[in-house]
Amino acid sequence: MWFSTAALLSVLALSRCHVASANPLEPTHTVKLDTRRVRVKPPPNCFPALGFTMPTTIPISLTDWWCDPSTEYGFVGFSYEVTECQSLTKLRKQFLDVRQRFNGRYVRLYGFCDRIGFYDDVVDAAWGAGIGVQALIWFGFDGGDEWKGRRDTLFAALHANPKAKFVTRVLQFGSEPLFDWVLDPYDLIDQVNAAKANLSSLHIPVTVSDMAYSFRDLHANDGGPQVLQAIDVFDTHMLPFFSTLASTGELE
Repeated sequence: MWFSTAALLSVLALSRCHVASANPLEPTHTVKLDTRRVRVKPPPNCFPALGFTMPTTIPISLTDWWCDPSTEYGFVGFSYEVTECQSLTKLRKQFLDVRQRFNGRYVRLYGFCDRIGFYDDVVDAAWGAGIGVQALIWFGFDGGDEWKGRRDTLFAALHANPKAKFVTRVLQFGSEPLFDWVLDPYDLIDQVNAAKANLSSLHIPVTVSDMAYSFRDLHANDGGPQVLQAIDVFDTHMLPFFSTLASTGELE
């Protein structure tokens, strides 16, 4: 076993200390020290881990592509507002900034852009920066049905763009459709199930982007828990102060 000089001196010093202070009528105690170097676990070789190198060609399979969720915690990225309909040049610049300056791994899209080909640009920029995307079907706040066209356009892009499934970590219905009463919870469940069926060949999970309050309290008796059962992953916003009953903001 390899010992450093400092570690060896420490062992000798401790041994001398015990010999000098030991009671001659009592057995001396053995001190065991692990002087091995601490091995730092290397970063996982998966997308979009920090240090992961993007392949030069598109993989043939998603097998072992995504990082295990258990390795993804702490700060992972930003919400990214897209109502500006950013150009491809700007998307590339800002996604690289997320990755290189902030060590981000994901962007979560917020808002909407109805420009033709916009999500293809998002995929291009995400692939180039090496970050994952949480895609979004935006409902809005005015009760319109434009979201249906956005849904169909996004589905088409996800199927047509060969890189899309390699950067799209999840598809969200949002933002906060339960809190805003955009759809009846059971109608929302129907949309989730239809999206899961549509994207099953791409292995893109589906979720609802909403507050814990909406699932647990606001719709506790009319479908909130059932929505949680329908989605693939949790995408809950811990914002209790949005509740009209909020006081201290503490979670129960």
